[in-house]
Amino acid sequence: MIQERELEQQPSAPEPKQNSVFESGNEMAAMAAAQINYHIMGYFPITPSTEVAQYLDQMKARGEHDIVMIPADGEHGSAGICYGAAAAGARVFNATSSQGFLYMLEQLPVQSGTRFPMVLNLVTRAVSGPLDIRGDHSDLYYGLNTGWVILMARTPQAVYDMNIMALKLAEDAKVRLPVIVAYDGFFTSHQKRRVLYFADRQVVQDFVGDKPTGYVHALDPKNPVTIGPYMNDPDLINTHYQHSQALYAAHDVFERIEQEYRKLSGRSYPILDLYQMEDAEVALFLLNSAAETAKDVVDKLRAQGVKAGVISPNMIRPFPAAEIREALKNVKAVLVGERADSYGGHGANITHEVKAALQEDPDNHTLVLSRVFGVGGKDFYQDDAQALFSLAIKAAETGVIEVPFDYYGQTPGDPEQAPKRVVEPLYDDAFRSGLIKVTEQEDGRLKVAVPSLRALTSKPKRIAPGHGACPGCGIFPNLEMFFKGIEGDIVTLFQTGCGMVTTTGYPYSSHKQTYIHNLFQNGAATLSGTVEAFFELKRRGEIDVSDDFTFVMVTGDGGMDIGMGSAIGAALRNHKMIIVEYDNEGYMNTGSQLSYSTPKGHMTSTSNVGKNESGKSFHHKDTVQLMAATNIPYVFTGTEAFPQDLVRKAAKAQWYAQHEGLAYGKLLSACPLNWKSKDEDGRDIVELAVNSNFFPLYEVERGITTITYDPEAKGKKVPVTDWLGTMGKTRHLLKPEYKELVEDIDQEIDRRWQRLKAKHENPYL
Repeated sequence: MIQERELEQQPSAPEPKQNSVFESGNEMAAMAAAQINYHIMGYFPITPSTEVAQYLDQMKARGEHDIVMIPADGEHGSAGICYGAAAAGARVFNATSSQGFLYMLEQLPVQSGTRFPMVLNLVTRAVSGPLDIRGDHSDLYYGLNTGWVILMARTPQAVYDMNIMALKLAEDAKVRLPVIVAYDGFFTSHQKRRVLYFADRQVVQDFVGDKPTGYVHALDPKNPVTIGPYMNDPDLINTHYQHSQALYAAHDVFERIEQEYRKLSGRSYPILDLYQMEDAEVALFLLNSAAETAKDVVDKLRAQGVKAGVISPNMIRPFPAAEIREALKNVKAVLVGERADSYGGHGANITHEVKAALQEDPDNHTLVLSRVFGVGGKDFYQDDAQALFSLAIKAAETGVIEVPFDYYGQTPGDPEQAPKRVVEPLYDDAFRSGLIKVTEQEDGRLKVAVPSLRALTSKPKRIAPGHGACPGCGIFPNLEMFFKGIEGDIVTLFQTGCGMVTTTGYPYSSHKQTYIHNLFQNGAATLSGTVEAFFELKRRGEIDVSDDFTFVMVTGDGGMDIGMGSAIGAALRNHKMIIVEYDNEGYMNTGSQLSYSTPKGHMTSTSNVGKNESGKSFHHKDTVQLMAATNIPYVFTGTEAFPQDLVRKAAKAQWYAQHEGLAYGKLLSACPLNWKSKDEDGRDIVELAVNSNFFPLYEVERGITTITYDPEAKGKKVPVTDWLGTMGKTRHLLKPEYKELVEDIDQEIDRRWQRLKAKHENPYL
């Protein structure tokens, strides 16, 4: 008799009361965290996990939890925040994906090795490169050796339930380790399913229990402790042995917790989810959401007389070797399907662990096939599951594995279908107008002669039309106006962000000259390597370049938060390059989360407005002054609303980048979608930002500050409310109840303006 499917037999809600809703995995992770009411969440936005923090911030604005949410400067920083809070004895929560998980990877063994509990939701996603934001398991596999317990959640229901069990497991005296709850990006994270959750969060808190008091932490003056000491042999091996024993202990502890939770909720999560495995002769071994699709195929095969089954683990650390041996003892062939590869390993990680488990049983003769599928979020349909079962069935019938390891679903390229070049390469003279003249004056400053904008229209655009930017996006008007001031060939590097994503969707590119992409946090370091390689190759005569390139790194969407360290490092080394930041005041490429450049009081998806929140709670970072403090030759601000000022500064930036070293510029860039403004109003809004002194136009040239446009002197100064009233994200500030907040914003703008004026008037400041 065919078993009933888990998702089709949602139990009637037992006592305590449970509500039924249609929600996604991300929503249910946030729900579980809010009901537990963690002390701290350190976070950084990355698709597709970003929504977890967004939902929690919305709930906090409504007063539904008390979690202190700390926006980090990057995932490495968020992991540090979480570790520090855990070391203080707090309950700690986080969520991340893909490159973000890898960026924090260095910190994860520290947390597990010093035995501080927390819960991390890993919303699995493809690891670059090339960049892909869809879901596979290539990030998850990097976590297998971190010493964390790893639970697997196939459905939004499991995400909610696993998150509740995870904290109890992490804090158990026999375990005392951090726990990862992993679920599939965009499949489980975003797809809505029917879910039951406890109506009263006290039920959740009672199940989890009070925070343990039996282990040491950093905030006990009567018991001062040293956390994370330097160790030599043999101490480290002893510590690792204890760590290993604790991780294996998590197996039995989870089983006990799962039984307790089953009685409370009516839902079961055994170590292995076994579907029709009692008499199965062929099986698929799949992680997470793909297993649900395969179960439908099992039903069809069973109707045809094929004894098929599906195995899907609810826990992979510790690895359930004994349960796998038991499940496969009578199976003739199993195909292990994996959404990631272990390059060069003749099978990915889980395949080898299944084989190793079976090797412990000399009587087991199960044939093990391995296929990598679904990489980069490629959909997995019933036909795909049928195809994988067919491979297992053939091996079971013949007793032979023809191809032990391969990829499934890859498509060989057809050279005849290769995209044809639409725009012929443009170089050198095409971008060299000869209309811009830069001369060095006796006082050490540069003088730039800029022709009329009409004359500059003869210079071709550096970025071709047809990219995918939103209507009214300010990135490209700003960049193209900046590039009008750059003569000759360029090499650009774009950090991850809207500018990158919208111009390079494979197999197309909008860039007419060489373009490089690297990750959010290290673009400046990457381009500095390109710059120095160029000069060294040129010195050795190994490349034939008649004229120098101008090297330009483009960042934005919060890239000068996570990438600040890399940028400062490049500035201190003073490489001959330009860093241009399009400042759209948030992490717009991941859905308008707050960045450190977001002004105070502005609403974002992680700084909501409600009875408990009033938008972003602290003032924006003055990146221009930070870069000026590195004593690089040239720093400036600019915007498309003042085009000749921007072109003039671009020409100066190029001169300094070719003659002395690094130049940096910040361009205020409209984002109608997330500023909640009209598409056609971007230029006017940034002009008001300048005229309200929020975004002053100035330059710091060889350490001397010059205001290049003074709205007060021009008689164009406007109140800050004129600027705030143009955007939906700030319109709440015009209400009477926000009067004190607006006064604080106005005072900070004036304080920065007065300091800037003082520097303008005194060359020694």
